[in-house]
Amino acid sequence: MGRGLAIRPDLATPRELRALAKKERSGRTAQRMLAIANALEGMSRADAARVAGIERQSLRHAVIRFNAEGLAGLIDRPHGYRPETLSEAEQAMPVHRVLVGPDPERGEPSSWTLPDLCRFIEERFGKTMCPQSMSRVVRRLGLSRQKARASHPRRDAKAAAAFEKRGFARP
Repeated sequence: MGRGLAIRPDLATPRELRALAKKERSGRTAQRMLAIANALEGMSRADAARVAGIERQSLRHAVIRFNAEGLAGLIDRPHGYRPETLSEAEQAMPVHRVLVGPDPERGEPSSWTLPDLCRFIEERFGKTMCPQSMSRVVRRLGLSRQKARASHPRRDAKAAAAFEKRGFARP
């Protein structure tokens, strides 16, 4: 059986690692610190990892990062994010369209819905988006979902104005 990776003892003592692990907010980082402290005290790598609650391979990765970067190597790194479908300039276009309002004479819908915005993006930029994704983009850009109130086509404007003033009261 081979010998495990050497852990740099000059970076921290087992006692320091345990004290730091107690104060650490991230449980995963604390587990890595405890596993390295166990290994520095002479436990086998498998036992050191098991007692700390991690796998032996995870301990190996932690040792490599600890040796290279010190305590900073034990902290979780941020995960990558999926790149935006639309660039900033492309995101400004639907915002402008929504704020200006639709133009039915040019063949645009009477009001912008999420599927309509998706079709607009596909026609304009050749990128497909589902309405749920468009909803996230629209909210992130500071727009809110609004629904126009329905109004009857033969509504009497005078009666509506009178109702707003007096309610159901008779003249």
